[in-house]
Amino acid sequence: MTEYFDNREARSAESRENELFKDLPKHLEEAVKISSGLADHLEGYDLNITSREKLASLPVLRKPQLMEAQQKNPPFGGFANLNALAGSRIFLSPGPIWEPQGAGTDPWLGARALFAAGFRKGDIVHNALAYHMTPGGFILDEGLRALGCTVFPAGIGNTEMQVDAAAALKPSAYAGTPDYLKVILDKADEMDKDLSSIKRALVSGGALFPSMRDAYAERGVQVMQCYATADLGVIAYETLSDGVANEGMVINEDLIVEIVRPGTGEPVAHGEVGELVVTNFSQTYPLLRFGTGDLSAVIDEPSPCGRTNMRLKGWMGRADQRTKIKGMFVDPKQVADLMKRHAEISGSRLVVERNGDQDAMRLQVTGEGLDLSAIEASLRDLTKLGGKVELVATLPNDGKVISDERDYDA
Repeated sequence: MTEYFDNREARSAESRENELFKDLPKHLEEAVKISSGLADHLEGYDLNITSREKLASLPVLRKPQLMEAQQKNPPFGGFANLNALAGSRIFLSPGPIWEPQGAGTDPWLGARALFAAGFRKGDIVHNALAYHMTPGGFILDEGLRALGCTVFPAGIGNTEMQVDAAAALKPSAYAGTPDYLKVILDKADEMDKDLSSIKRALVSGGALFPSMRDAYAERGVQVMQCYATADLGVIAYETLSDGVANEGMVINEDLIVEIVRPGTGEPVAHGEVGELVVTNFSQTYPLLRFGTGDLSAVIDEPSPCGRTNMRLKGWMGRADQRTKIKGMFVDPKQVADLMKRHAEISGSRLVVERNGDQDAMRLQVTGEGLDLSAIEASLRDLTKLGGKVELVATLPNDGKVISDERDYDA
């Protein structure tokens, strides 16, 4: 029988959905009071959001907009509750972009993911995520301590010292990036130090390739992964059934996750690849329909572990496909606008390539009864660039609205 962090993980999907959208209107009412940036962003919109359909009527907030707001009104652009920061921390991530630490225990919701990966009270954990300026190390540190683990805040670098520390402390678990665990274990072999006490790991901040997971398993370390961002914390995490990692990642509790067509705020069908958009319930840093810029898709079937929240296929690339063609930028939103203009188009993909020494673009479309000449005229009107339109039977399900196929090494 699967152990759960709490019973909320196994409640019915309908119960979870009802609770989220019962609480959302009140949360939004309070959020716009404490966050002038969010209030400006949502000015004129109906905030009585009681369903996913109504939620989709609100604009997506993307990181470039947040960064612009922060530059005009540092540090948080009016999006954080400054009154809640006393006794807390402020971080600066690459971008640059500022992030506040939320209030209370486990503000980034990391404990649930750690529990699913097998971490338990009393574990000594070697945490090798960065503690310097960015929140990475603290995201899991706070979750570990909330779970009752003892944390060694190793951070990154000084590998020989880390090996010496781990050999002395004999941690049962590791937290950090997938590849740095190998660096530590290989260095331990080189130094003839025994790190066999490490039996499990939760990794984030990089790709955990199947071959890498298998190699760790051969060394006696069961490695699981979670998907987290500095803005939102842990969004989704892997789970186990009979000691084997299940496909995809289960979405964390107390988040509303949508998958939208890149460049728009329009939700896509389950299974279709799109941009991951998240709404949280933070009282310190309320983010509504925050576009992560990452691509993923929903897995329709529930997880074999018994957790009932939606599952994601995991990280599937970046959604920001804004591309310069003949010196002009073309944005996925322009392709979406073209589809709205021609409702008979069921799918589209703008392919950018080279024709001799010139940039060229080709719009692939699917659908029935299409007037390709009219679509070509709309393409020119919307992008101010000429391009061919071709009818195709199918398009890849990879989330790409603009596919840049130019060879930059040629």
